[in-house]
Amino acid sequence: MAKETYAFTTPIYYVNAKPHLGTAYTTIASDCVARYQRMNGREVAFVTGMDEHGQKVADTAAANNMSPQEWCDSMEPAFRDEWKNLKITYTDFVRTTEKRQERSVQKFWQDLYDKGYLYKGAYEGWYCVHEETYYAESDLEKNEDGVYVCPECGRPVQESTGEENWFFKLSEFQDKLLDYYEKHPDFIRPEIRYNEVVSFVKGGLKDLSISRSTFDWGVPLPFDEGHVAYVWADALLAYLTGIGYADPDREEEFNSCWPMQYHFVGKDIIRFHCVIWPAMLMAAGLPQPKCIFGHGFLLTKGEKMSKSKGNAVMPKDIINVFGLDAYRYYFMSDVQFGADGSISLERMVQVYNADLANTWGNLCSRVFNMTNKYFEGKVPDADGKGDNPMKEIVDGLYKKYDEAMEAVDFTGATKAALELAERVNHYVEESEPWNLAKSEDKTELANVLYNMLESIRIISLYMAPFMPVTSKLVYEALSQGDVEEVTDIKSATAWGQLKPGTEIKMTDALFPRLKEDEVDFSIE
Repeated sequence: MAKETYAFTTPIYYVNAKPHLGTAYTTIASDCVARYQRMNGREVAFVTGMDEHGQKVADTAAANNMSPQEWCDSMEPAFRDEWKNLKITYTDFVRTTEKRQERSVQKFWQDLYDKGYLYKGAYEGWYCVHEETYYAESDLEKNEDGVYVCPECGRPVQESTGEENWFFKLSEFQDKLLDYYEKHPDFIRPEIRYNEVVSFVKGGLKDLSISRSTFDWGVPLPFDEGHVAYVWADALLAYLTGIGYADPDREEEFNSCWPMQYHFVGKDIIRFHCVIWPAMLMAAGLPQPKCIFGHGFLLTKGEKMSKSKGNAVMPKDIINVFGLDAYRYYFMSDVQFGADGSISLERMVQVYNADLANTWGNLCSRVFNMTNKYFEGKVPDADGKGDNPMKEIVDGLYKKYDEAMEAVDFTGATKAALELAERVNHYVEESEPWNLAKSEDKTELANVLYNMLESIRIISLYMAPFMPVTSKLVYEALSQGDVEEVTDIKSATAWGQLKPGTEIKMTDALFPRLKEDEVDFSIE
């Protein structure tokens, strides 16, 4: 058995629209995990991709006068380019139209067919193309025109009467799932999602349609050429494809990556991931991922952000105003991962100015300038004597930060790093280096400046998962090399590693202060 890799996924995103803040939110969070775990000495497998099959995609393609494959091919640059712009360090990007995904889907469902978990039947009920979900009539409501609509998106649903489908015996796994949830309370997080799923499963599970026979835009089932895999019976398996499932040349990689640490998903798709997916894995005899984390929605004016509501902001709109790192920092520090988060221009400006312009950016500018002025731009030769209130914070910071990151508490991790920056700013005012510089004996000044510079070095490491561009600039300004080459953050953040005489390179202001009334940007 190969050594365990820290492996996790984003959802496999729909290709009916370009990435917006909601899809970027999940992906940035995953990237912060990837960057930190690499800094913590782990091999990382970070899988993302595009969900390209299904009736919704076929309909979108037709509306754009394209074939489904042409439409999917046209959308690939939108995702790859966006993730590149956001500095996303995924290790595999799976398109569900790839041959390797077809192999995974066919191998998996052939296995379940051979084991007797599938049967052929006729589906009668209601189907929402947009949500790609089947509903019983009791789940639906009627709109003002008396038409049944989807309980999730409010769109009219289609009645299906007698379509021949293959069904997965999901109902057989009700008790097994409840037993697994009880024995593994951290399998579904946060707790509110756990409670939702348990309540849903206790309400009773029905067998699940896993094929469609009325259209052909999907992976053909190997045991019945007239059927293609239903989109969720396809897309979920991309998680396995991305780590080598069904590829004999990647067997060792698969064994080192599965079971994964996390699936990061939005709360609107937890039933697929916390009910259907684990039941599929149980049927296949595969172990469960360690945790499925269902984060909340981003809300603007109290409403979920989505293309259908017309309030989906594009990442580039925010980056153009605040810059990439400030964008990443805001969503990871100010929106508690797991809960719904209200976002606004006003709050973004407040966080930017308070945390980044006034605290972190201002600290770097002040200390670098004083080093240049008083010590010719080099780390002073300090004797380590005198008060140093930062060292005590630093000595306990790795444990505090690591616990937060392991729990995907990004708010707690960024707060821990920022508290050190705030303390250094207070230290500047307390020690008054401009007055110490008036003395002929520069010993105390050297100690003070050293403590500030060393604190900045350490802060840059802890900020790196969230603000990779800024941390790279600061780390290089301290002549410490490439921050992305750090593979033991615990050792790298131990106090006292800046060497006297090291050149300090001046940088431009990291985060120029913004005036709210001058920001040309709005979230409708």
